[in-house]
Amino acid sequence: MAWVAVRPDASLAAVLVIILFLMPAEGHAVRAGRALKLGKEKVTYLHFFLHDTVSDKNPTAVQVASPNSTRFPFGFGSVFVVDDVLTEAVERSSPVVGNAQRIEVLTGLDKFSVVMTMDVAFTTGKYKGSSFSVMSRNPITEMGRELAVIGGRGKFRLARGVAQITTRLFKFPDTIIEYNVTLFHY
Repeated sequence: MAWVAVRPDASLAAVLVIILFLMPAEGHAVRAGRALKLGKEKVTYLHFFLHDTVSDKNPTAVQVASPNSTRFPFGFGSVFVVDDVLTEAVERSSPVVGNAQRIEVLTGLDKFSVVMTMDVAFTTGKYKGSSFSVMSRNPITEMGRELAVIGGRGKFRLARGVAQITTRLFKFPDTIIEYNVTLFHY
């Protein structure tokens, strides 16, 4: 393999040109060779509660892999798959609005956190059949935190935004998390 020396300013210029060509022009996206009219960008605010249940006989989170080492504390490197219930209110008996499916990897030796990819899908109401995606580091020991919204489908097509989350109940290992989400989408 041969290495080619590139001037730093040339690399930056190349990256900027690539970004320029990838940016959508005037609210259009190309799909299957034709432009998809996106319309006007909208802002939506969502509020719901996520119920992460591990201790029940029907858990919503299951560990599927763990490191082959005892050197790391707290399951560092463990991988979980999750299918949590979303409700309108903090009580689990309140109406269900959807579910959140995610993959989590436990990380961070100084601050206990997870790196996660999550799809938040709505199964009832005016957003039924729509979802948004989150990919972010989640420092789970902090009461309030922020996660990045990186995409969406249905009514949340091309979503971007932020999910501000607050732990409302932590009864090890079960958790209820409040979500306040701001989405920009088409």
